Amino acid sequence: MTSYSRRHVFVLVVLLMTVPGALVHAQHTPTYTEPQRPQFHFSPAMNWMNDPNGLVYYDGEYHLFYQHNPYGIQWGHMSWGHAVSTDLVHWTHLPVAVPETDGIMAFSGSAVVDHNNTSGFGTVDNPPMVAIYTGHQAGHQAQHIAYSTDRGRTWTLYDDNPVLDIDRANFRDPNVLWYAPEEKWVMVVALPNDHKVQFYESSNLKEWSLMSTFGPAGATSGIWECPDLFQLPVDGNPNDTRWVLQVDLNPGSIAGGSGGQYFVGAFDGTTFTRTDAAEPDEANWVDYGKDFYAAIDWANLPDADGRHLWVGWMNNWQYAQDIPTYPWRSAQSIPRTLALRSTGDGVRLVQHPVRELHALRDIHNRIADRSIPEGTHLLGSEGITGRSMEIVAEFEVGTADEVGLKVRMGGTEETLVAYDVRAEEVFVDRSRSGADAFSAAFAGRHDGPLPLENGRVKLHLFVDWSSVEVFANEGHTVITDRIFPAPESQDVALYAEGGAARLVAMDVWNLRSIWRQR
Repeated sequence: MTSYSRRHVFVLVVLLMTVPGALVHAQHTPTYTEPQRPQFHFSPAMNWMNDPNGLVYYDGEYHLFYQHNPYGIQWGHMSWGHAVSTDLVHWTHLPVAVPETDGIMAFSGSAVVDHNNTSGFGTVDNPPMVAIYTGHQAGHQAQHIAYSTDRGRTWTLYDDNPVLDIDRANFRDPNVLWYAPEEKWVMVVALPNDHKVQFYESSNLKEWSLMSTFGPAGATSGIWECPDLFQLPVDGNPNDTRWVLQVDLNPGSIAGGSGGQYFVGAFDGTTFTRTDAAEPDEANWVDYGKDFYAAIDWANLPDADGRHLWVGWMNNWQYAQDIPTYPWRSAQSIPRTLALRSTGDGVRLVQHPVRELHALRDIHNRIADRSIPEGTHLLGSEGITGRSMEIVAEFEVGTADEVGLKVRMGGTEETLVAYDVRAEEVFVDRSRSGADAFSAAFAGRHDGPLPLENGRVKLHLFVDWSSVEVFANEGHTVITDRIFPAPESQDVALYAEGGAARLVAMDVWNLRSIWRQR
């Protein structure tokens, strides 16, 4: 063994002794077939992941950055992990983009394409991608930037960081957008303990001036973080638009623990004004499950696409570091299309799974016009079973008090996705969904309001190896929950309680793995 190789072995040994979780790298090669590995959700090859960061589209690629610990399976050493996709479905892992540097962790933030080269980091012909993130040290947080001129493959930290520092211990998660009417950059950043967000402006991404403050409003029982600001048409009308300000809350969300709320209103380039509630403390919830957090939207999407897309972290801080997965921990939700819809309660946010997921559809089964007597009715004899599925089902509630589906059934395990007629709520019940001993806060039922439409309810489910996502009545109400059933729990059933119901129609697809090519 040469002295060169001995030196590198010594460095590796020191790393394994001093960095928690580094043994994961040394002892395990991911197969993407581990028992609870999501098959069509993004997950890191190894180690810890939390918030999605810097979602941006550039030169034919969707970039997904994310909070990542390169050295262990629990939170720590926060850096920006990185992956790219050309279709929002299949992802290619890239090296860490923005690492922890000189004891400063790279916390959450956003990324933009500086088309006019206002920052001077690139050229108009080769505009830079600029990441805006929170630099975190013990007792101090400030906003930093880094840039790339090679399609995000390598990143340079700005020499004069931080670019925004108000001498706060908690001041984080910058979300930056280009405000075209005034040709300027706008940053929304959270003051977590104050239940406020602040709005700043800049001409060059380097120098920032305070414009206004929003909050407290809505739910305030936990800290505020990870804000997002974007504009959407109402009911698809480009001449009638609103601004949406999304702010996360931890703890105190509708299902407990961490979750997201949103405000609908107006933004004039300086101030956000809420218009969607009569009372300041009224909250609109992004997702009624326990496992959708820190969602942000993709920047720089082509105008021709016409969609607004986002993704969220599929976990909850109540148990995030203890969920039973290895050698990775956490996953992101499926990408979702956002819209605003007029409802009886006002203008509300709706979410739809992106159409690109259709590419994963494999074996298809359809059932139509079937009565559902009271009880549970297995569908395995009709070929409907699996661990990774998409289900679109429409029910006529009839005389039933409760009607819906049981998925990932086996032995004593089952996850209920159904409609409570009396309460007018859609719900996911994971009380018996599988492994849950890692947290007393995990098992339970999570409900969201959903009015019947002509006595019917439509449920669109995505069931993966360790998750369920429900889009009810065309995305009016959304529930995202992690589940950890045994691999052999693959049965699916229709059920009704308190009376009989009718299945109008149900389409079921088994879904192919996005990792299969590996």
